[in-house]
Amino acid sequence: MANTVKKPKKTKKIVQKWQVHVFASFNNTLISVTDEKGNVLTWASGWSAWFKGAREATPYAAQVAAEQAITKAKSLHSIEVVDVYVKWIWAGREQAIRWLISWGVELKAIFDITPVPHNGCRPKKTRSL
Repeated sequence: MANTVKKPKKTKKIVQKWQVHVFASFNNTLISVTDEKGNVLTWASGWSAWFKGAREATPYAAQVAAEQAITKAKSLHSIEVVDVYVKWIWAGREQAIRWLISWGVELKAIFDITPVPHNGCRPKKTRSL
């Protein structure tokens, strides 16, 4: 008979500063709740909210994923005030932020950390005929 490994219970962390990271890409929306060092405490995505395929990136999937991540964080860690870090430009990011405000979480600041190219990639060589 094989020995079963027991997972440790999730413990309540006392954290002063909470961060919510919203990554809204063309294919999915990922929402993670972290502490100030960036250690992930809870997370949710469009896929974990039972959306498949193209529906993972919809605003409604972002809303449901934000609801799942924040309810887990509130029940485990009792969060109240958060900083929101948003990456990429897609419809799910605004809906996730709106849902955070309506759920009763106080937002201290919203940061846009979308990478911006400084002069971009090198252009292709001109075609010679």
